[in-house]
Amino acid sequence: MALKIIVCAKQVPDTNEVKIDPVKNTLIREGVPSILNHDDANALEEALKVKDQYPDTHITVVTMGPPQAKDLLIECMAMGADEGILLSDRALGGSDTWATSNAIAAAARKIGDYDLIFAGRQAIDGDTAQVGPQVAEKLGLPQVTYVKEFAIDGKEITVKRALEDGYELIKIQLPCVLTAIKELNTPRYMSVGGIYDAVKADIKVWGAKELEIDLNTVGLDASPTNVFRSFTPAPKGKGIMLDKDTAEENAQALLEKLQEKYIIA
Repeated sequence: MALKIIVCAKQVPDTNEVKIDPVKNTLIREGVPSILNHDDANALEEALKVKDQYPDTHITVVTMGPPQAKDLLIECMAMGADEGILLSDRALGGSDTWATSNAIAAAARKIGDYDLIFAGRQAIDGDTAQVGPQVAEKLGLPQVTYVKEFAIDGKEITVKRALEDGYELIKIQLPCVLTAIKELNTPRYMSVGGIYDAVKADIKVWGAKELEIDLNTVGLDASPTNVFRSFTPAPKGKGIMLDKDTAEENAQALLEKLQEKYIIA
């Protein structure tokens, strides 16, 4: 069986020292090392496992970002993806989740004839977990989020969806959208042969014109999200060390500290 899978991936900052543009309230990415978003790596790995099961499967990775995001697509193709498409255009810059999902949904329509869309649960730079579900809504597709187990048999998929207090077992028909969490799998490494082929591959770059998208639905000005304030949290203060001579004395000192802070009576 030959399947066509789209994987949505994002290049994110590889740092805890995130800098914020004080005017636009967006991340400053210049000069910051970037990596493949962790949950998106799990999404790609699950697509690659489907390809291991059905070798005629074709995997297209779609990412949206500046020109440097081509490096992410090269990494994904070196892992085993067949094709990479970069959505890059000044008109797309500054998009929030709603505007981003508009662009990705437009890319999926342009690709056409897909069976399955994989995405990561959320990106580590935004933690919204909104883009995957919004893409599903805009494409009119059924969706399952927080997928921790996956099995496919022909056109039917069985997934285990993680919940705060348990899990759900869900059967769903293709086409659909699934978002992956880290418990789903362990992403594979790039292969030497894959790297060699990926750096020579032709990566498509689509802008607003190629996507044939309404400019009023993408970009910073079209984004309905208003960020009131963005900031880097202050580091936590130094903890209190208890270093008494005996365990009993340490326990008594801890008790007194907890009572001082009214944590216990």
